[in-house]
Amino acid sequence: SWDKKHFIPDSRWGSLSLLDWNNFINPMAVALKCAWRITTVSTGYLHELRSEFNGLESLLKEEWHKSYGILNGIDTKVWDPTSDDMLQYKLTNDEAAYKTANKKHLTDLFAIKNDVPLFVFIGRLVPEKGAEILPQLIGRLLSQGAAASFIVLGTGEKHIEDDFKNVAHYFKDNAGAAIMYNEALSHQIYAGADFILMPSRVEPCGLNQMYSMRYGTIPIVRKTGGLSDTITDFASPQGGTGINFLHFDINDAELAVNRALQLYWDFPDRFKSLRHHIMQVDHSWENSTSLYIQLYKQIANV
Repeated sequence: SWDKKHFIPDSRWGSLSLLDWNNFINPMAVALKCAWRITTVSTGYLHELRSEFNGLESLLKEEWHKSYGILNGIDTKVWDPTSDDMLQYKLTNDEAAYKTANKKHLTDLFAIKNDVPLFVFIGRLVPEKGAEILPQLIGRLLSQGAAASFIVLGTGEKHIEDDFKNVAHYFKDNAGAAIMYNEALSHQIYAGADFILMPSRVEPCGLNQMYSMRYGTIPIVRKTGGLSDTITDFASPQGGTGINFLHFDINDAELAVNRALQLYWDFPDRFKSLRHHIMQVDHSWENSTSLYIQLYKQIANV
């Protein structure tokens, strides 16, 4: 922060009257005001900041004319199921065989049921990722007799880790928990799962949904930030790339999982078609970098 005596005001800084001049000038506010362009890693997140930005909402609205959302991309050479050495079975021409073999390897590894749809969570076990609702959700579904299996991989807050361990203990035939960071295992999980759960409270962009699509795993996401931009519901008129739910609520999440179960069991051809479709979606950095280049040329008046 700066003491106000180091600040030379001029007429461009009217918006900064929102700040507490007696203490400091908010560096983020200064950056927003001075920047030629403002970018976020998704359009959805940029729009969310207009209503929730730690007191800078009005300033962002004033600077909206120079604000852009550009999605992150993924390295498609690293995340390539046809050449990924971290996988037990690489993708050839047979998508179904690739998924079936990797799922069998994964469920054997965790000693859980293989003949049911496999739902996974990969990431930090923290509130912003929505991880704390998943143990209760999994417990509720399995207590009701849902024909499904679940795997979680990640570390985070201890009470959330413990909740996942308890679920894996009580439902040992249908739930597994790897409370660790393990890059190779994450690749195998993307390749072997049927669905990935992303119930995030906040998600500026999100990469897991892009990795999972590349590996043929259907995302189930809460509509927030970059998840809204990258995943459209499969039931939408134009088709889609996954399953959406709106509210950060265990009931909404349960409904989404039940829709996934119905898709898997009752509409197997549609499930396979959706899986094939998402594997063709291009989320490479080539798309994102071209948009940044356009933006830089615009700034330079090229």
